[in-house]
Amino acid sequence: MKRFTTLFLLLTVVLTTVAIEAEAQRFTKRKEYSTVGIQLGASNYFGDLVPQPNFTSMRIKSTRPSVGINYTHRHFPRISSRVAFNWNRIAGDDALAAGPDEGENLGRYRRNLSFRNDIKELSAVAIIDLFENRNYYRRRPDFVPYGFIGVAVMHHNPKAYYENGSHPGLSADQDIPSGWYALQPLGTEGQFVDHPGTVSDPYSRVQIAIPFGLGVRYKLDRNWDFSFEVGWRATFTDYLDDVSTAHVDKNVLLSEGNRVDNRNASVIFSDRSAESGFTNDLITEPNGFSRLRPYGTSNNRTRGNSSDNDWYIQTSLGLNYILNPRVRRPKFR
Repeated sequence: MKRFTTLFLLLTVVLTTVAIEAEAQRFTKRKEYSTVGIQLGASNYFGDLVPQPNFTSMRIKSTRPSVGINYTHRHFPRISSRVAFNWNRIAGDDALAAGPDEGENLGRYRRNLSFRNDIKELSAVAIIDLFENRNYYRRRPDFVPYGFIGVAVMHHNPKAYYENGSHPGLSADQDIPSGWYALQPLGTEGQFVDHPGTVSDPYSRVQIAIPFGLGVRYKLDRNWDFSFEVGWRATFTDYLDDVSTAHVDKNVLLSEGNRVDNRNASVIFSDRSAESGFTNDLITEPNGFSRLRPYGTSNNRTRGNSSDNDWYIQTSLGLNYILNPRVRRPKFR
């Protein structure tokens, strides 16, 4: 996937540069125009909480909504720039992505991790049309396939839900209230503990992403366009799902060295295996917290897979309105 992304980026940069140089001299300022639009669609995630960390593992049950607004300006017959703000909710759940009877994925089902993440994304992309338009906007083509690529800044905040009393054998004073908990401040992989084998620093909730994809645009009338678009987001973080490296011993997370506000929540969300419904391998530790063998201990280094970063994809329908260009009339003296 990294090789594919690199080749795609290089090819797009070369084609964009050539197209701009060839067309800059043949497209007058009076033919430029701008649009404003909205996008509604669906978001999906690819990472550690899916049966396989690739696009073929997308699950409809984990599809969540997305919405966005954008401003686009046409600079050349084939090339436009677009600034957009998108809100995407992504989600993943081991209990939905795998089953107790799936031998290959049984380990993920027993791991029993889950999350949701509301991603706020501000992006700037270049759009390259397959069919050019050298005329004014009124005579633009009726149907235009296009591709796009750019850069985005995003804020994400993975959360997970806990139901009070769902952790087996936990005493009332150790249990936590029901509700959604932000996972990054809990340091579920030991990010706030100075201990050998734990992650050294907490991950940032502000990240850079590379949006790229394909779409088609259809002319509805003089000022309105309809579009369908599929866009991938290649990120530089493995923590959209709060899962990346290894389990941490529960006593380490409960220790005074763990600099979080809620150590019990840190322990519960670091290892949800005890809540998966299996009882044969259930172990209750002296500290009062339970786990399935072999989860929830530093001897198990496979809580996640840190070799690949997380991705998400936005599939959307768009409606765009063309702002009438101001016609400059000649001045008479």
